[in-house]
Amino acid sequence: MGVAGSGKSTVGALLAERLGAPFVDADALHSDESIAKMTRGEPLVDADRWPWLARVADVVATGREGRGVVIACSALRTAYRDAIRRGTDDVVFVHLAADESVLAARLQTRTGHFMPPALLASQLDALEGLSPCENGVTITASAHPTTIADLLVDQLT
Repeated sequence: MGVAGSGKSTVGALLAERLGAPFVDADALHSDESIAKMTRGEPLVDADRWPWLARVADVVATGREGRGVVIACSALRTAYRDAIRRGTDDVVFVHLAADESVLAARLQTRTGHFMPPALLASQLDALEGLSPCENGVTITASAHPTTIADLLVDQLT
């Protein structure tokens, strides 16, 4: 979990590979309308997010039936993570945290993604870090993605 530019997709794919689990980028689960909205530089509102979060939760539920699943998802607020969990405790969230300047620099060089750098501020405003009662870890996302993935394997297995 984390804001745009934190490395969710890159680290998530590496972690899934190391764990032998499938990887899903939740960005692929957004509706065409939500993607168009973000492309225009308009932040999503909860009415946009709830159907998307339900699709993410469906992927989580399917993952529980097999070897698990690694999902790259912003999951910015506690309520969103609660919706993804659907009342179970076996979902582990990894918050990839980075300074705003690092995130902004990454977004300026990112290509092929619908999320414009202009929406970073709205994501940072919405972000609620993991609470002590949530199952998860917060990692500073300044190290190389392979280093982060290796660290997570050690912490999560």
